[in-house]
Amino acid sequence: MAAGGQPVFNVYPAGNYTFGTKEPKLEKDANVNDRLARFKANYEREGGMRRSVDAVLLVQEHNHPHVLLLQLGQSFFRLPGGRLRPGEDEVEGLRRKLTNRLAPTNQALQVAWDVGEVLGVFYRPNFDTMFYPYVPAHITRPKECRKLFVVQLPERCVLAVRVGVVGDKKKVPEAEGTETAGGAGKAGLSVSPGEVPKNMKLVAVPIFELYDNVPRYGPIISSLPAVLSRLRLNLQFVLPPPPALPPQQQQQQQPNGYGQHQQQEQHYPP
Repeated sequence: MAAGGQPVFNVYPAGNYTFGTKEPKLEKDANVNDRLARFKANYEREGGMRRSVDAVLLVQEHNHPHVLLLQLGQSFFRLPGGRLRPGEDEVEGLRRKLTNRLAPTNQALQVAWDVGEVLGVFYRPNFDTMFYPYVPAHITRPKECRKLFVVQLPERCVLAVRVGVVGDKKKVPEAEGTETAGGAGKAGLSVSPGEVPKNMKLVAVPIFELYDNVPRYGPIISSLPAVLSRLRLNLQFVLPPPPALPPQQQQQQQPNGYGQHQQQEQHYPP
């Protein structure tokens, strides 16, 4: 649905979602040099450009949109997503990655990922950490293409973070491109429960904190406020439940009145 040429995107409160953890997954690389070396080896073996997809998941807090990011340690941020398999469809691959990274293991709580349109496309020209929203003129064979998709979260769901570790010790890789180093901003809202190990958590970062903040979040994540401006973000709110009435007034309450027969949780546009 579009309004005035802008696609409408509903953004629900962070408090609507339940967050937990699941079994750890071993990290393949201990640092950025190891990751780039593996990336180069895969490129040479497969003989083609790497394709990656990332999801932009939004919640609202304090009447302001927040982006859900994975944070490892104190200074490593990334969007949920990852590398596609050879020949894999982009949307199906992103759903697979989101299920692996954020869906709970309980099948009854699985999330139906509503993948929307492409927000942006970025290219890695060489085997380094730089990304650009275009292919530089002197580059004929970029090494990676990374696409950002907006994903509509349901009104309520359960998200579970898979904790990353290296071997038997928890270790955080160094920054890579959008997964960049920098102090964790105080404006970011940590939405993972307290028992999540410190090396990985899910944080909701306000878009004003991301804007033009390349040193902390890298060129891709810091571009999100600009690319999201093409959407009409419809912030949804939850009304507080009505105050409890004394028993005498509850008996006098009409079926359609402001009491137990009325829906206590409502949404309305800003």
